Amino acid sequence: MAAKPKLAVRAGRRTVEVSRPDKVLFPDDGLTKADLVEHYRTVAPRMLPHLRGRPLMLERHPDGINGGRFMQKDVPDYYPDWIRRAELPKQNGTVTHVLCDDTATLVYLADQACLTLHRFLAKADRPRCPDRLVFDLDPPGEDFAPVREAARQLCALLDELRLPAALMTTGSRGLHVIVPLDRRTDVDEVRDFARRVADTLASRHPDQLTTAPRKQDRGERLYLDIQRNGYAQTAVAPYTVRALPGAPVATPIDGSELDDPELHPRRWTLTNIAERLAEDPWRDVLRRGRSLRAAWRRM
Repeated sequence: MAAKPKLAVRAGRRTVEVSRPDKVLFPDDGLTKADLVEHYRTVAPRMLPHLRGRPLMLERHPDGINGGRFMQKDVPDYYPDWIRRAELPKQNGTVTHVLCDDTATLVYLADQACLTLHRFLAKADRPRCPDRLVFDLDPPGEDFAPVREAARQLCALLDELRLPAALMTTGSRGLHVIVPLDRRTDVDEVRDFARRVADTLASRHPDQLTTAPRKQDRGERLYLDIQRNGYAQTAVAPYTVRALPGAPVATPIDGSELDDPELHPRRWTLTNIAERLAEDPWRDVLRRGRSLRAAWRRM
């Protein structure tokens, strides 16, 4: 039997062999593993600054999005030595996570049919001191207009607290609002602060917003989810692909785009994301992490 073809992909200083490049991962769209690899190689310059040093949880779909998926935390023994790792504590043990610090690692993970990268909000050297705080705006249905409005309201509140906000479509249903932190606040306090902000916003708009974790308690209100701010919790990385028809991509946006009625969480995909790479909406927003001390006082 003839050996199955492989694809040699140049990624920075390394060449990564991609097995079964013609394997179809998105059947309705005809998109293959080679397409996934090319996407991650293309977005690497924009994506890697948001991945370096961060433990990852990998969402893998070896048989495509219509097959089974599994979430991988521990690094398998067969991963090459040049891929960096970080061993972090968990209850009753440790977990050894992948660190994605270069393009070659991105390409290798794509070869492993890792469609979606979920990243820690802290870096491995200080895992209890996050440099990102995330609000996940989760709508009750498919209408994105309430998400755009909630994002405006949340950004206005953060502006009152003198905290910057970066916005990102998730590629699924909602929107992430991200605040850069200075890595000096423990994760439990960060989560408490996020909860206080969410509770304050929900109290201002009780008919539109809720912090109720149980779906049956939300009704038709948008859920302000702050649970991703706990220790070892993750959020989807910018420019990662989601395992959904159309291969949508989590995409940073500018606040002014909230006024665009055509904006929706799956607007950018593996096939059109290149048009977004000319400009970086996050270029200035995330440059300097902020302390929460003054914001706590303003609350």
